[in-house]
Amino acid sequence: MKCPYCGHLKDRVVDSRESRDGDSIRRRRQCLKCSRRFTSYERIDEIPYMVVKKDGGREKFDRNKILNGLLKACEKRPVSLTQLEKIVDLVEQKVQESPDRELESVVIGKILLSELRRLDKVAYLRFASVYLEFEDVTEFMTEINELFEKKS
Repeated sequence: MKCPYCGHLKDRVVDSRESRDGDSIRRRRQCLKCSRRFTSYERIDEIPYMVVKKDGGREKFDRNKILNGLLKACEKRPVSLTQLEKIVDLVEQKVQESPDRELESVVIGKILLSELRRLDKVAYLRFASVYLEFEDVTEFMTEINELFEKKS
């Protein structure tokens, strides 16, 4: 560790303490050349989980973004927050299990559609109308018909 006062590279650790939340360690150090004390902080450098968008761009995985989309689709529907959190947990698990720490948004969308279809048909249609980007009413009606055909 480089001394902030004289630039010397050798020091000794006088005291180490874990932070209250446990995500860092505070170390009091003393320079072996000028004897002045300084503090350093040690933190784990976490690699974020990523989502690969349809256009090829990447963004950090955000549980809240997925949950908010599900909440909009399930507005005024008999679907509990606990059920939606389980769906988000499932998606998060898939991202964490991926070897590259990333998952394509298309895969996430398919998981969400599948779970909503099972949970609530109206919420499924609401989500599908945004996610599948229907070009016209005919495509929407086709989706509704398929939904009812598979139900029978």
